[in-house]
Amino acid sequence: MASNTDPGTIAANAAITSATTVAAAAQVQGGDRAPPASAPPATPVDLAAQLELLRRAWQAAIPGYAQRRDDLLRLRAALKRRLPEMADAIAADFGHRSRHESLLADGMTVLAAIDHLLRHLRRWMKPQRVSAGWRLWPARAQLRHRPLGVIGVIAPWNYPVNLALVPLATAIAAGNHVFLKPSELTPHTSRFLRELLAEAFPAGRVAVAEGDASVGAAFAALPFDHLVFTGSTAVGRKVMAAAAANLTPLTLELGGKSPAIVCAGYPVGRAAARLATGKWFNGGQTCIAPDYVLLVGRQRRDAFVQALREQVMSRYGDLRDGAQDYTRIIDPRHFARLQGYVDEARARGCEVVVLAEGHDPDCRLFAPTLVLDPPDDLAVMQDEIFGPVLPVRCVDTLEHALEDVRARPRPLALYPFSHDRGEVERILDGTLAGGVTVNDALLHFAAEGLPFGGVGASGMGAYHGRAGFDSMGKWLPVLWQPRLSASDWLRPPYARIARLIDFIVR
Repeated sequence: MASNTDPGTIAANAAITSATTVAAAAQVQGGDRAPPASAPPATPVDLAAQLELLRRAWQAAIPGYAQRRDDLLRLRAALKRRLPEMADAIAADFGHRSRHESLLADGMTVLAAIDHLLRHLRRWMKPQRVSAGWRLWPARAQLRHRPLGVIGVIAPWNYPVNLALVPLATAIAAGNHVFLKPSELTPHTSRFLRELLAEAFPAGRVAVAEGDASVGAAFAALPFDHLVFTGSTAVGRKVMAAAAANLTPLTLELGGKSPAIVCAGYPVGRAAARLATGKWFNGGQTCIAPDYVLLVGRQRRDAFVQALREQVMSRYGDLRDGAQDYTRIIDPRHFARLQGYVDEARARGCEVVVLAEGHDPDCRLFAPTLVLDPPDDLAVMQDEIFGPVLPVRCVDTLEHALEDVRARPRPLALYPFSHDRGEVERILDGTLAGGVTVNDALLHFAAEGLPFGGVGASGMGAYHGRAGFDSMGKWLPVLWQPRLSASDWLRPPYARIARLIDFIVR
C-alpha cells in the first residue's frame, strides 16, 4: 500500500477531495437525521479528472494476483473491524434499521463475497486452453482474462454497503480500479464508505464521488471501461442513455414486480412464514422482495391472510412498542408513495388488511399491509412496490398464475412454492426471470456460485462470483502459430491446392 506521504498519493488525495461531495442538508430527507459535513460540490470536470487519475494509475501498474489478493484482504479486514460503525451509519440514514439486518445483509454478504473471490481468484486468472480446430493444426488457442481498466459503480440506498462493495470487490478481483458513486439518500453511509475505502486502498486505486442526482448523471456519462448500476428501471434507462455516448458496457441491476406463486398443495402456513421473511426484511425495501403473491385456490385466502398476520405478530409484536427489528422507510417521499398505493386501493373498493398496529408517518414506520385481489390498473400492480405492501391475488389454477406472470415485464426474481417437482418445472419452463428461489425467497442472491442479474426490464448482465469476474474483464482470445503453418499453403494460385481446399471445406 502506498505511503500517505508519497507525492503521487498526496496529489491523488487532493484530486479525490475535489471530486467528491455529500448531499447538502436540504437534500437529506427526514428531519431526524443531521447530515454529515459537506465537501465542495463535484463538477463534471472534477469527476473527469478523478477518472483520469484512476486510469493513469491503473495503466502504470496493472494489478496482478498478489496485489488483488492483498487489496481484498485489506478490504475484508477493514469492514470486519468497522461493522458496528457500518450498522450505526445505515441506521442514521433510515431513521431506524434493524442492526441485525444490517449485519446480515450489508455485512455478512460482503464478507462472504470477498471470501468467495479469494478462494477462486488464482484459478480464475489462469489462461484457459481451448481447441483451435483441426483445420488450423498445429496452431494452439487460449483465452486470457484481462482487466478492463476503471469500473464505475453506482450504488442504491436500500442496501448501501452490500450493493456498493460487492461489485467493487469483484472489480478489484478482476484487476481493475474503481470509482464509486453511493446514493445521495444515505449520506452517513456514504461517508462511512469513503473513510473505509480510504483506509483499505491507495488513493489512485479506489475513489468515491458523493453528491446528488446531478452528480450521478455526470458520473454515468463518464467514459468508464465498464459501469455497474443498481437501481430502478426508470433511472436505469437514463444511465444506459448516458453511457451510450461513450459505448460504455453496462451491468444493469434493476427491479420490477417479482411474483411468488403458491401452488394449491403447498401449506399456507409455511408459505406465509417464508414470504414474511422475503417481503418484510428491510421493511420490504429490497429489489428482489416478493412484489405480489399469486395464491392458487381462492378458498385458501383467509387462512393465508391469517397466517401472515400471525407471522407479523410473532416477529415484530405491537409496532407501537418500538419495533426494534422492523426497518423504517428511507424518507418521507417514499413513505408517501407507499401510502398512495394503499389509499388508491381503498378508494377503488379493494380490501386492505393492516397486519399490525403502530403505523406512524412521523417516524416513517409503515406497518405490513396486504391489498387483496387488486385489479391490474391500480398503481400497486403497475409499479415496483419497494416497501411492506403486499398484494395477494387469488387464481383458480396454476395456468392462470403463469398467464399473469407472462403478461408483465420479466421480473428480477421469481418464487415458486410447491413440493410437486412437475409443478415447479412447469413454472420454470413457462416463465423467465432474473433468478429463482424455489420454496423460499431472496436466498438465491446469497449463493455466490449463482450469477445475479435481470432480464429485459429487470436488467442486463450479471455479477456475483465468477459471473462478475468475467463481466468486469475481457477474455482475450489468443492463437499461437508455430513455425510451420498450413496457412503458408493457402494462397493463390488456388488451382494447385484445390484438393486441399475441397478437403477442409466439408
